[in-house]
Amino acid sequence: MSWGTELWDQFDNLEKHTQWGIEVLEKYIKFVKERAEIEINYAKQLRNLSKKYQTKKNSKEEEESKYTSCKAFQNTMNEMNDYAGQHEVISENMTSMIMAELTRFVQELKQERKSHFHEGRKAQQHIETCWKQLESSKRRFERDCKEADRAQQYFERMDADINVTKADVEKARQQAQIRHQMADDSKGDYSSVLQKFNHEQQEHYHTHIPTIFQKLQDLEERRITRLGDSLKTYAEIDRQVIPIIGKCLDGITKAAESINSKQDSQTVVESFKSGFEPPGDIDFEDFTQSMKRTVSDTSLTNNRADVKSDPKTPGKSRGKLWPFIKKNKLMSLLTSPHQPPPPPPASASPSAVPNGPQSPKQQKEPLSHRLNDFMTSKPKIHCFRSLKRGCFGFHQGATPEDFSNLPPEQRRKKLQQKVDELNKDLQKEIDQRDALTKMKDVYMKNPQMGDPASVAQKLIEIGSNIEKLRVEVQKFEGWLAEVEGRLPARNDNSRRQSALYETQNTAPVNNCAQDRESSPDGSYTEDQSQETEVKVTPTEFDDDFDDEEPLSTIGSCKALYPFDGENEGTISVAEGEILNVIEEDKGDGWTRIRRNEEEEGYVPTSYIEVYLDKTAKGAKTYI
Repeated sequence: MSWGTELWDQFDNLEKHTQWGIEVLEKYIKFVKERAEIEINYAKQLRNLSKKYQTKKNSKEEEESKYTSCKAFQNTMNEMNDYAGQHEVISENMTSMIMAELTRFVQELKQERKSHFHEGRKAQQHIETCWKQLESSKRRFERDCKEADRAQQYFERMDADINVTKADVEKARQQAQIRHQMADDSKGDYSSVLQKFNHEQQEHYHTHIPTIFQKLQDLEERRITRLGDSLKTYAEIDRQVIPIIGKCLDGITKAAESINSKQDSQTVVESFKSGFEPPGDIDFEDFTQSMKRTVSDTSLTNNRADVKSDPKTPGKSRGKLWPFIKKNKLMSLLTSPHQPPPPPPASASPSAVPNGPQSPKQQKEPLSHRLNDFMTSKPKIHCFRSLKRGCFGFHQGATPEDFSNLPPEQRRKKLQQKVDELNKDLQKEIDQRDALTKMKDVYMKNPQMGDPASVAQKLIEIGSNIEKLRVEVQKFEGWLAEVEGRLPARNDNSRRQSALYETQNTAPVNNCAQDRESSPDGSYTEDQSQETEVKVTPTEFDDDFDDEEPLSTIGSCKALYPFDGENEGTISVAEGEILNVIEEDKGDGWTRIRRNEEEEGYVPTSYIEVYLDKTAKGAKTYI
């Protein structure tokens, strides 16, 4: 069906229809534009959402990323970021492949349509002009015929009238002949114009208008075809990203499948394991007996008179003074030496045992004075459990370089991590040095390529950095070896029962760098020159120990070597002397013994041979 033959007289309707078709195309372009905006906004919101929940660097969340569930969540956020990227691709492709192309196509359609309808109007104007010429020629021919007919009738009347002169009749005859001639000329002109109009009309309705309408039909069909192609492109753009979106979803599924609850549980153990062992059974304390214990001149209660409080001041509840540590354990803590025990002598001879330099001597002062200072100072700790180790940590926020504020296991991991980081930095510097060395050799062989002196200064700087890093590595490896040497075996279940009173989250107050070297497990010891400050009156402390019963005997021992016992809290023994054991070695290398009712104190475990009574109260085995 052709518009030129079927719609030859529907010029105005075709003009309206083609205009409507272009408006439909423009409406579709507007739809695609809004869809592209929705996609780009959706992608932006997805990216912002993903960024919001991404792990922040140097934050607590970065520590949480070691768990498989957190890793899976972060992988999901990464996949969502890629998922958002695919929506950006959809928006970009719709903008470039549909909206831009259709906009340019619509402009071409408008221009072409305007040209076709201009030609149509021009053809209509031409045929209308020909019609007007035909009408004008027709009216002139009609008028001349009427004038010739009147002139003929007038001549005939004059010729029949006998009263008219011959000259008037001749004049009327000539006038009639002129009018007839004019009518004949008008007839010929009208015939010519009519033939021309018929020809133009034939051309107009069978050639010009069909051609123009055919062009308009082609234009409309191209518009419709282009719209269909755009719809296909619209679907294809979405289809192209489906495989990638599928991969993103597969990645999320894979991340979910990678979650391992057992591994996360193991990670929790590795993150918070302190390296200590659970405490053993608590000894039964018989409060039916009064305390009759006295100690040696170097023991705690030797200076009880110095710490006696005013009898007028009422004593406070003991339960409030030491909520986490029993009295006999606190006494053991405060009287126990802070240095590691000296090694046994190479010979059993007394002359071969120089006891003086075996542990650093400290300035002796009455222990009661230290206790008074300790009890009356301003409190700075949150929990008394830290007393068990003899060290209160560092100020909050001031982490020591060797991580001595951490439990042994955590300290070992931190040191190992630091060593790995330093080795990585060291390898980078070495690789950079090797590369610059090769460059320098190339410059020396080919001076035109560069000046060897230009890299010499850089090589010096890198060499200095390498030496510094090696020193740091050696330092941290030394600390690591120290910790690893002091940590027990993984399956060792007999550990000194100080873990119960350990706290990792209390606010530390003192620097423990000096006594860290002398702590049994490499951490949590306290510098003896820096005393913990807890505001407690001497009266309270004194009353707390007034009625403490003496420790029961759990075995006996024989001195293998002599020991002078010069440090505070120790007791001197002679070779071969038999004594009573009242507190066994708890992993720090010291055993508490009693000579008689008057003297008791600590001696190195390696200096004695212990015979424990398995049936005695409080008899335990510590490694």
